[in-house]
Amino acid sequence: MKKKSQHKIDSSAIHYFEGNNTSFTDIVILIVKNIKIIIFIPTFLCLITIFYVLFFQKPIYKSTSKIMSSTSSGNTSKAFGIAAQFGINLPNLLSEPKWVYPEIIKSRTLAKIMLKRSFDSKKFGNNKSLLKILTVGNDQPMMGMDTLEIIAIENFLSMISISEDPKTSILTLSIEAFEPRLASDINKALIEELDTHQRKYNKAKTSEAKQFIEERILDTEKELMAAEEDLKDFMARNRRIENSPALQLAQQRLGREVTVLIGVFTTLKQQLETTKIEEVKESDYVIVLDLPEIPIKSSNQNKKSDVILSGVIGIFLGVIISFFMEHYRSIGDEDLKKINIIRYSFFKSISDLNPFK
Repeated sequence: MKKKSQHKIDSSAIHYFEGNNTSFTDIVILIVKNIKIIIFIPTFLCLITIFYVLFFQKPIYKSTSKIMSSTSSGNTSKAFGIAAQFGINLPNLLSEPKWVYPEIIKSRTLAKIMLKRSFDSKKFGNNKSLLKILTVGNDQPMMGMDTLEIIAIENFLSMISISEDPKTSILTLSIEAFEPRLASDINKALIEELDTHQRKYNKAKTSEAKQFIEERILDTEKELMAAEEDLKDFMARNRRIENSPALQLAQQRLGREVTVLIGVFTTLKQQLETTKIEEVKESDYVIVLDLPEIPIKSSNQNKKSDVILSGVIGIFLGVIISFFMEHYRSIGDEDLKKINIIRYSFFKSISDLNPFK
């Protein structure tokens, strides 16, 4: 009697999922029937994760800083605006640029400069270039310097992550490295090189602007002297112009041209002095809000969360595999034959593609 009832339960359980409607009780029965699989898979994944985290995962330390761009060239922008009012199109060499710091920091130009700097490392020793730290370490290079530089640049850029707050324009710069102090030192060095790069760029632009203004002053001075001579000659030839509207108009035009050129010449002189001050002024182009600190723990080793995530994934996999197994048990002989034909055809096609057959 017990065997018959047990047979009825098993045969009915096989067809629980053949219908269109599946109840919560059916799912519970499925889980109970395949409880071994549902327990084994997450347990196995958790053990693999624990083993990997303890023995194979290398710690990564992240050093973070906050920076923003300075606004040191606002005065020169005003002076250029005054010059524009007099009809002079000065090149926008000293106007305040919008520095795209994320692109500059992630540029290969800055990366090449950083590779030449030396850092201290527990693993590779003191005073080692970043190029060696990111490539061969203390070993002898087995490839050319050009190849090593390309590899080092790619490794260095992968260490950098930067984000910008659109409201405040504050940049958060993060550097990842295999040692905490090394990550902090690289972060500090990158900020220094960024400031130096911007300083050199501004100095070059200032020199170009200074040269242009000096040339423009010479040309304007010549034009002013010529206009003043024309006005002087006109007044010498025409001493009594009270009764001649045409002569009065001509004199006004000559006087207006002299006045405009005097304004242009004065503005250029002021701009030249401003440029000279800007050229010798020492200012920080990168404002550091938060200095890079030495991280006290690794950023990639959260053992509890890794094990929990593996367990959750394992449970989902166990349930999915249980559904497939239950469906496989419930299919008929005809479906089994079709599956075997598909399997045979698939492996036969793979075998026919083998060129060494």
